[in-house]
Order: sequence, then C-alpha cells, then structure tokens
Amino acid sequence: MEQVRKAIVLGLLLSSGCTTSHVTEAPADGLASRMGSITRTLSDKVGHTVQECGDSLRYPRNTLPDGRWKTVQIRDWTSGFFPGILWYMHEMTGDGSFAQSARRWTEGLTPLQWYSGSHDVGFMVFCSFGNGYRLTKTEPYKTVILQTAGTLATRFNPTVGCIKSWDNRKWAYPVIIDNMMNLELLFWASQNGGTRQMYDIAVRHAETTMRNHFRPDGSTYHVLSYDSTDGSVVWKGTHQGYADESCWSRGQAWAIYGYTMTYRFTKDPRFLQTAQRAADYFLDHLPPDHVPYWDFNAPGIPDEPRDVSAGAIAASALLELSRFMNEQPAKEQYFRAAVSILEALSVQPYFRESEASAGILKYAVGNRPGGSEIDVSLIYGDYYFIEALIRYQQYSTQNLVNSAR
Repeated sequence: MEQVRKAIVLGLLLSSGCTTSHVTEAPADGLASRMGSITRTLSDKVGHTVQECGDSLRYPRNTLPDGRWKTVQIRDWTSGFFPGILWYMHEMTGDGSFAQSARRWTEGLTPLQWYSGSHDVGFMVFCSFGNGYRLTKTEPYKTVILQTAGTLATRFNPTVGCIKSWDNRKWAYPVIIDNMMNLELLFWASQNGGTRQMYDIAVRHAETTMRNHFRPDGSTYHVLSYDSTDGSVVWKGTHQGYADESCWSRGQAWAIYGYTMTYRFTKDPRFLQTAQRAADYFLDHLPPDHVPYWDFNAPGIPDEPRDVSAGAIAASALLELSRFMNEQPAKEQYFRAAVSILEALSVQPYFRESEASAGILKYAVGNRPGGSEIDVSLIYGDYYFIEALIRYQQYSTQNLVNSAR
C-alpha cells in the first residue's frame, strides 16, 4: 500500500494549499475552489454537444480528430451515457434546458427495454432512465427500467452462475468484468417493483465473478469463457488489455465500482472486501500524477497511453467506497485518493477546458489492441467524471473527512 499512502499524502498537501515537486498537473488551491469554473466548462461543453447532435437522436460515443463527436444508434452499448450526462448536468446546475434535452435523448432509448441481445442494457437504460426517474419520478421511466431488468435476466445461465456478456464471439459463454456494472439495474429493479429473482441473479453473478475473475493480488481478468453445460471455466484472458495475464485498468475500475455498488444493495461484507482488494491494487499501481495507463502492465510505460476513463470510473467508485468504511483512516484513504485523481483530471492536459471540442476529458483509450479510440474523449469517461464531481460535492458536505493542515 505504499503507493496508496503516497497518493493520500499528495492529496492532503494539495488540499491544504501546499505544493510538491512530484505533482505538476494538480492545482495548489485544490478541487473545491475550482468547482465553479469546472461546472461552467461542463455546462458549455454539454450544451455544445446538444447543439452538435441537433435533431438526429443519435448518441455521441467518441471524439474524432477534428474534435467533433462520432455518434451511434441506440443499440450501441454507450447510448445511455449522454442522456445520463444531461440528467447529471440538470442535477448539478438546476438548468431546465438540460432536463428538457435529457428527456428527449432518454425517451429515444425506450425500445431497448425489450432488447435481449446485450448485457449492456444496464448501462444503456439505467444511466438514462435510471437517473431520469431518480430526479423526476416520471412513472413511465420506472416501467421501462423494470421491463429492461426482466429482459436482462433472460441472459442468465444458472449452471454458469453468470449473465452472458457477448454473443457471436470466439468464446462460447464469455463473461467480462464490465458486466458487474449492469447488476445495478437488477438490484434496483428488485427493490422497486421487480422480482426477488432479479436480486438473486445479481448476487449469484457477483459471487461467481468474485470467485473466478480475481487473481491473488487483487487484479482482475477481463474475459472468462465458461462451459455452459457444467459451469467450468474454460479460459481466462483479455480482449482490450495488453495480455491475458496483465491488468487492464478500466476493467479494474469496473471491478471497484461494481463491487462497491453490490455492497450498497446487499451489505454483504464479502463484496466490500472485494471492492477494497480491487481498489488497493488500482491505487498501488497508479503513476505519480494519479492518471492510470491503459493497462497497468503495458510494456512501454511511461510512454504508453493514459486512460482518463479508467481514472474517472475509479474516482467515482472510490468516493462511494469511502462512505462504507467504518474506520476514519480508511475513509480518508479512499476519499483523498479519489480527490487526487479528480484534481489531475480537471486540469491540462486531461481537461479540455480551453479546447473547442465538446469532449470533456482528453486521452481516453477504448481498445488499444484493436487500434480504436486512442487518445480521444469517450462519452462514458465524461459521464463518470461528472458523476464523480457530483459525489465529491455531496460527500464533502457530509464531512466524511477532516481537512488536513
């Protein structure tokens, strides 16, 4: 945990207005004093994206070389993040125009409630309709969420103990670490008019993934292939990481977030401990500026691409994880680590504050082995960055940690 301790010390120094020669990106006055200007930049950029997308009802996914968004149709796994961003911006600013746009892009995803061809309907529907219902209590949104949860449950195989991730791939029954994120849809639905079976499926998937996806050091595999007839593990490896035995940083961030969220719904200490194991590995392998490389074991470090999306996902997860720690040192450990990541992401070269592009975070990596979406803005990186900032503001006002002087 030496790297974690260093991250905490650096975060404390920054929050108290001190500087250190080992940190160049994060501002000395801390994140709190910059929230106003950050929020204004976010408002401008999200408003720019609304104008850029116009009346198309297509959904931004990643920025192109000229800074414009590449857009996709509703069945792309990223479609729910932009409406989720719009709901978050309405929550953050109170601006009704964001809510108006959010409704439009959210309701465009309505047909997904019956789409059984992807495990990612959790991302697609809960980030959009889920945030919309949380903020507005629009009853038809709840109906869509519940139907989507029922559709997602059809991808569960009780022999394997997991929800199937991909169809028509080279693996017979692939399960990816990312799939932990889609369990939130099932957990929420089970407690808001859905069935007990939805809850049981989510717990079983989390248990199976906890048992098979993790290495002894707390790092995770990206992809497991199962034998669907007896539930045995056929293969362990990666699709988007550097190598089968390496640790893909965004996958590790999904693990932190997924198990923290699972603990929120279940209060099962096994899941909290798993979230901590994943978090400790992530923090132990962060570089000094707190922005992860795309894979923690990539051979060209320090000349490998960073992945701001992994950092944003982890920061949001760490903020929630800090809330569940019973001991104050652990609360501070994860809270300060998250703040250090957010401070790094909220300044150049990672924050597109002065750039014309509507993208928010620069230097994300979608699929390095596939040669796609490298050093771009990714809509989900921007989504979790905004979510993390909202959580930071909420949790700070709850006095989770004491200021260090």
